Amino acid sequence: MSIEHLTQMANDIGAFFHAEPKREDAIAGIADHMKRFWTPRMREQIMEHLRNGGAGLEELPREAVGKLAAA
Repeated sequence: MSIEHLTQMANDIGAFFHAEPKREDAIAGIADHMKRFWTPRMREQIMEHLRNGGAGLEELPREAVGKLAAA
């Protein structure tokens, strides 16, 4: 899957969780969604993209991907 598509998917998930009143809940929700519904390869691709600067990733998805990478 292209990194552009993965980035757009991550940003779409971020847009959904943006309504969470607590920022940490939004970040955790995005990370959990990726853990549950994305394949390991998809997660590795988006984490690699973040390590290379994360162009196009919005703030909440960026932090969620960082959280995945740290786990």
